[in-house]
Amino acid sequence: MTNLALADYFRDLPDPRISAKCDHRLLDIIVLAICAVLCRAETWEEIEWFGESRAEWLKQWLELPNGMPSHDTIERVFNKLDPQAFQERFQAWVQAVFAVTEGQVVAIDGKTVCGAGGSRGKSNLHLVSAWASANGISLGQMKVKAKSNEITAIPELLQLLVLKGCIVTLDAMRCQTAIAEQIVAQKADYVLTVKQNQAQLYQHVQDMFALAEDNRFPHIQAQTAEVVEQGHGRLELRRCEVLTDTTPQQSGWVGCQTLVRIFRQRQIKDKLEQETAYFISTLPAKPDQLLGCVRAHWTIENSFHWVLDVVFGQDAHRTRTLKAAENLAVLRRIALNLLKHHTAKTGLKGSLKGKRYRASLREDFLLEVLRA
Repeated sequence: MTNLALADYFRDLPDPRISAKCDHRLLDIIVLAICAVLCRAETWEEIEWFGESRAEWLKQWLELPNGMPSHDTIERVFNKLDPQAFQERFQAWVQAVFAVTEGQVVAIDGKTVCGAGGSRGKSNLHLVSAWASANGISLGQMKVKAKSNEITAIPELLQLLVLKGCIVTLDAMRCQTAIAEQIVAQKADYVLTVKQNQAQLYQHVQDMFALAEDNRFPHIQAQTAEVVEQGHGRLELRRCEVLTDTTPQQSGWVGCQTLVRIFRQRQIKDKLEQETAYFISTLPAKPDQLLGCVRAHWTIENSFHWVLDVVFGQDAHRTRTLKAAENLAVLRRIALNLLKHHTAKTGLKGSLKGKRYRASLREDFLLEVLRA
């Protein structure tokens, strides 16, 4: 009965329940939850309330043989649902619907989901996410396993992604030779932040830029690009310097051909902030492009993590089990992608918060978002 294209990607999702004891179809519960989260629902009870208030409309798309499931039933289903299987269907949908263009920055970063499956306010769920900066689309997530860290989770996440022609950006904590090698093997480029956790590499990059400033070495020259922005009482300068240097390849940094130094200066009234950061990259010495890549990386914080926390209330929601928390994270990413894709397709302006509110008021708008 469900004829929404999105639902097709979840039809074969394995049902963890005993079939003889099921009153509600798994696909009905999944689609109900997606619609409810789009319409500002943040708890199991709110998903149930949405279902009750939109029952007649939902019956056009769902079978609902025994009426609307209760919040207890919805919660039990997401507590039992295999997060990996749910994530795989999400990945299939993303790859089929959202085209990641060549040269686009794919930012990788991790975040702890506060209050998920922990006690005394502590969370046991840490997710590493991939974010397509230009499209504003969540490409996937990977849970960091217990007694492990992001360095082991990132390769698993990368394997799920189609990265050919993309530029992968990671911060210093994730700057590892094995990760760099995997990115290149997947026919992508990288821009990796370098700090003192990679002491030898960090010292080499600093030394090379020191030589470039020394008049005794005229053959070592940096290419430079600079951007100045002013607005809202703030003056910001960003300067990118790039050196061609393949020396790091000898230490296992596969494909590295450029060293990058970015100087940032922000002045807000009488307060002056200055910062210098270093990077290595497989990209050629094009300072404008590299400056843009580093700038694009931070959209994963401002346009993704912040949105999940503020617009979708991720950190405020307490979830008793890690399975449910991980599955809820997928639901939020589905909703975020649908809202972003709707904007890109229709050109309709407005905040994500406003779009969720509008979807909760108008069934035709909700359907438009689901079909975008």
